[in-house]
Amino acid sequence: MERIDKQTALNLLKNADLLEIGELADTIRKNLHSEGIVTFIVDRNINYTNVCINKCKFCAFYRDVESPDAYLLSNDEIFKKIDETIALGGTQILLQGGIHPELGLDYYTDLLKSIKDRYSINIHGFSPPEVNYLAERHVLTIRETLIILRQAGLDSIPGGGAEILSDRVREVLSPKKIKSSQWLNVMEEAHKIGMRTTATMMFGSVEEPEDIIEHLDAIRSLQDRAGGFTAFIPWSFQPKNTELAQNSPPHPPLAKGGRRGGINSKLYPATAVDYLRVLALSRIYLDNVKNIQASWVTQGLKLAQVALRFGANDFGSTMIEENVVKAAGVSFRVSREDIIQAIKSAGFKAAQRDTYYKILRSF
Repeated sequence: MERIDKQTALNLLKNADLLEIGELADTIRKNLHSEGIVTFIVDRNINYTNVCINKCKFCAFYRDVESPDAYLLSNDEIFKKIDETIALGGTQILLQGGIHPELGLDYYTDLLKSIKDRYSINIHGFSPPEVNYLAERHVLTIRETLIILRQAGLDSIPGGGAEILSDRVREVLSPKKIKSSQWLNVMEEAHKIGMRTTATMMFGSVEEPEDIIEHLDAIRSLQDRAGGFTAFIPWSFQPKNTELAQNSPPHPPLAKGGRRGGINSKLYPATAVDYLRVLALSRIYLDNVKNIQASWVTQGLKLAQVALRFGANDFGSTMIEENVVKAAGVSFRVSREDIIQAIKSAGFKAAQRDTYYKILRSF
């Protein structure tokens, strides 16, 4: 299939029949992953702090530093979580938190070194907002900051903080957070020094369909230049307990048909149809990103199964622990056995992978 342009992508997003766009995405998935394997990883999301100065309007997780609910995990607490992860067959920890105003680079390097001294586990951590904050705080370049973190033990970087890569949208969602160009710059510098990263997109808040296309195009363009994205994970905004949902009126729907709410709704979450449409388009547009991940964390197990026929080839993580989406009132929980059974019952072969999509075990 030839690469599609932005206008074609926009037309697909807004006007294509759901099953037709799904079939096209599924065909591309089959061509890229002809062996019929769907992968997953066993890991844990360790949110080392919930303190964050960015105060994003879509986030229900952050707290001010003086809040009675604010926390910063001790090293011993983090070690206990890693012990539990390894006992369950985990190969990775996702280490991520807010932008804590009292934590400097020494905190991060000491934490990374202490983990690596004790464990042989991949540290997938510190998304672009955290990296950019440390660079600015210590008057370092992004590359210098990344090299320091890598030398201390950081292995790869998650795609958090992307939301929608449109500064018009970001001004509404997260005016204190880094701009689109800064997010992309952190990722490009990481790729240039050989670090692998994932890319994400949070849709279903205040963006227009055109913003979704711009986001996908930014990811595809960077992948053309640097080639370091291992996977793309689209997920839908979860509005409960967020400032954005409390203060925003309804917004027109995405596709023709006159649905109330939908992908652009500020009060109503993106529907299952919206999720599958965006997922399928992601598979079609991102022809240079090999892996597309289903999001059972926000969509649930059954819809994640359906996503495997809409372009996804990866079931994500067992997510032994997850706190950010849970704070927004969504708390799907699944075991490794649940994921294996879901993959098999959808007609695929299940395989556990590592961070870099190397198969560790087949089921």
